Amino acid sequence: DTGSAAIYGVRGKKNINIFILHPHGKVSKVQELQMTTVTDPNVFNLAIRGTFDDGQAIVKEIFGDVTFKQKYSLGAINSINWARVLAQIVYYFHAWNRVRQQTGCQRISFAVPTGNFGDIFAGYLAKRMGLPIDKLILATNANNILTRFINDGDYSVGEVHPTLSPSMDIQKASNFERYLFYLLDADSEQLCQAMKTFATEGKLPVDNSLLTRVRKDFASLSVGNDLTLETIRDFDRKTGYLLDPHTATGVAAAQQLTDGSCPVVCLATAHPAKFPDAVQQATGRCPERPAALQGIENRPQRCEIIDASVEVVRHYLEAKALKN
Repeated sequence: DTGSAAIYGVRGKKNINIFILHPHGKVSKVQELQMTTVTDPNVFNLAIRGTFDDGQAIVKEIFGDVTFKQKYSLGAINSINWARVLAQIVYYFHAWNRVRQQTGCQRISFAVPTGNFGDIFAGYLAKRMGLPIDKLILATNANNILTRFINDGDYSVGEVHPTLSPSMDIQKASNFERYLFYLLDADSEQLCQAMKTFATEGKLPVDNSLLTRVRKDFASLSVGNDLTLETIRDFDRKTGYLLDPHTATGVAAAQQLTDGSCPVVCLATAHPAKFPDAVQQATGRCPERPAALQGIENRPQRCEIIDASVEVVRHYLEAKALKN
């Protein structure tokens, strides 16, 4: 979803090339086509033989080479880039103000479908800035490392499971390290040691005193495919609003983890037409496509399938990127 938005933002622009990595065969067909049907000369789509975690690890390692990064003026467009998180903080304040005007309530909760811990981290920062958020409800799918952390103190990497909400099929949440910085009272040395342990052992030890603090800010639920489909179907019947499968995880978590004491804002994350198979499975009908998606299967495509390798991506950038 970030990939297609970024592509459309810079397609055809001078003095900028954009390189988008996505896991080959692990996004919906419409998601893929939104990226690969943009054939402007400055747009490069790379489908890696791996997972989202593999792609993100490649990008972060390449960005860690400061000389290479500066030579090619590289910048990230997902939440690796702090600017992405900064912009997301704004709509927590906007949503709170709208709900306050409509209901008179001063405190509200937010339910956020979560894979990379970026959007909900923006909510956490908004709360630190003083926004009266009661609870941040973190929804995951079967790739539930974040739910296991909050509920059980278990932050250990598991196998990536394909689900109906593919943009959340993530095991290593990039922005979680930023949250740990605050959880560890801004002790950067302790944070570095914790992340080294996680990198080598695939798990992060968490003591009960830290978990108590985590649970003051977050509640979490892992939402499987069956509950996702049930939520899409029931919400459509009751309200006429058609959820995409990612948003459905947030709605399901909100329904199960709130007591009605304050309003809950569920963050919608994508148009249901991008996930027609899941929506049809849930409701028996395909979602109506907006004009921008009409006939997308018939448009020319350009994409290269590559190995999930730092060196392969690095060499590709050297061949195609604009030098500083």
